[in-house]
Order: sequence, then C-alpha cells, then structure tokens
Amino acid sequence: MTATGLPLRPELAGAVPYGAPQLDVAVRLDTNENPYPPPPCVIDDMTAAVAASAATLNRYPDREATALRGDLAAYLGHGLEVTQVWAANGSNEVMVQLMQAFGGPGRTAAWFAPTYSMYPQFARSTATRWVSGDRDADFGIDVDTALALLDAERPDVVLLTSPNNPTGTALPLSTVEAVARHTDGIVVVDEAYAEFRRPGVPSALELLPRYPRLVVTRTMSKAFALAGARLGYLAAEADVVAALRLVRLPYHLSSLTQAVARVALSHSAALLGQLDTLRDERDSLVAALRASGFAVADSDANFVMFGRFPDASAVWQGLLDRGVLVRETELPGWLRVTIGTPQQMVIFRDALQEVVAR
Repeated sequence: MTATGLPLRPELAGAVPYGAPQLDVAVRLDTNENPYPPPPCVIDDMTAAVAASAATLNRYPDREATALRGDLAAYLGHGLEVTQVWAANGSNEVMVQLMQAFGGPGRTAAWFAPTYSMYPQFARSTATRWVSGDRDADFGIDVDTALALLDAERPDVVLLTSPNNPTGTALPLSTVEAVARHTDGIVVVDEAYAEFRRPGVPSALELLPRYPRLVVTRTMSKAFALAGARLGYLAAEADVVAALRLVRLPYHLSSLTQAVARVALSHSAALLGQLDTLRDERDSLVAALRASGFAVADSDANFVMFGRFPDASAVWQGLLDRGVLVRETELPGWLRVTIGTPQQMVIFRDALQEVVAR
C-alpha cells in the first residue's frame, strides 16, 4: 500500500517517473532532439494533411495504419513488405508492445549496460524479469561475455542498442549475428539513432532475411525532427508483426499522427538534409573535447558522451547556470550533450571551458 492507501503494485513502490528535466533555458542539449525544425514547405503540407484528416475525426483511424506502414517499408528498403513493418506512438510504445508479446511473467529480458535507461521500466511495466550484462571499457559488447549471459539466463528478449544511448556506440553486425544465432528468444536491435551513423557503419536491417526472430526498431523523433509527433516503428518477420497486433490497443495511432508521418516520409530528403551538418558538428565536437583533455566515447549518434569528471553533477549545474542544459548519465563521471546548431555548440564549448576553469 502507498502512503495514501492505494493498492500499488509492490514493484512500483518508491519508483519515480522517467523524464529529463524540462527547463526553459537558452540552449537545450539534453534530449537528443534534432535542432532543426521541419522546413516551411513540409509544414505547409503537414498543415494541409492535418486539415484534411480533421474533416473525418468523427471516425476512428485506420487501426492497422496500412498506408503509413507501406511508406515506412519503402523508406527502409531492403525488400521489406508492409506486413513486415509495424508502427506505434514512439519507439517506446513499440518496445512495450514487444515486451507484452514476448516478455511477461515468468519470462526474462536482457541487455548490456550502460544503455537506454527506459529498458528496466519496460520490463517492470510488463512484469518481465530482467538481467543486465556489462559493456566493455570502450562501451562495446564482448561476444563471449554476451553469450555467457545468454547461456546463464536464457532470456526471452535480448535488447541490443546500436548506436547505444547514452554512449553513442554502434555494434558490428558480427556481434548481432552471434547473439541471434545463440538464442531462441527475440533479439531487438534498437536503432533509434541509425540515420546519424558514420559512413560504412551498417544497419541490422541487412540481417533480417537470415534471422526470423530479429527485430529492428526505429523512430521518426530524431533524424526526421518529429519528436512531437510520436512515431516509432519496427521491421521484422510478418509473424512478429502479427504477434504485436494481439497486444496493441485499438486505434493506437491517431489519424493526425499517421497523416503527419506520411507527409514527413514524402519529404524525407528535405527533413534529412541536415544530417551531414549534424554529423560534422558531432565529429568536430569529439575532436575538440579530446584536444581539451576530456574522455569522449566514439559516437554514431546525434550526441556525445564525455567526462570523466570527479563531480559530473557540479559540471552539469555549472553549465545550467550559464544557460546550457545537458544530460547527466547513470554512469558516474560522465555527461551527455546533444548536437545542436553550430551556434549552440559554440555556446556549449565556451560554457564548458568556463566551468572547468573554475
């Protein structure tokens, strides 16, 4: 029972909601958002699509989001069919649905920390037991260590994050294949930041034809600059998608969300046009931080994890006092900064130098 007498589930007692601080500061570099809003031509088409959809809001949306899923399949390529793609309200809902379908009481999920801090909440919310292995010093995953964890725990769901959050580390496909070959469970490769990868870094989409229990999740929140629209999706075998239809809520994607996402996909070239700029800013920041003596994790995402600070919280507060919001991580001594505009990155670097100089 809670202090007010509510019959709360025991595993939720004392828990706090997930969420980064939403503070009104000049430079927000904490939630890995794309700093460039949709261009006017895209906004105009989105407005028209929303207006058209509004005329039928008295009716429920297409609960299968068939047209949207077809557009997503075309965007991903790799010969994917509409039956192999699923969409939901952000990749977080996609993950919850995967845990509902393949996790649950008496089942186990596994991942490798440090990684996305929501994974334990997905497991907890679905009454799934979870175990966490450790990443290497360079934040990769040692294959032998991973396979030993699989042998010991026999997880039903394995989460591999590539590029990883908060480190930015991408996994070689050989690691994904080794895990997929070694387990009878579902292997989920979380590729929320896939579009920011450096040239030559592959996607696990290439492996889908060979591994029927492999799932690749994506989002339109980051590269597509649609964080406010809430659209996540996955690619997998049609049987996996069919399983998710058993647990999804009716009409879980609104007509407006589907309309906006379809317009965004039709303008993918325009919306993804800033990716080269963001990659260049990221790589420039990594070089600059290392030249200043900071430890920096290699990144294939739109953020950079840096440290090691004796008191990372004090550095975080010092930056905030100067109007720059970055993210504290669960890894002691490390902070994470989202790549912003060139002007924002200059402000961040100047503020950081002031803080460490003190």
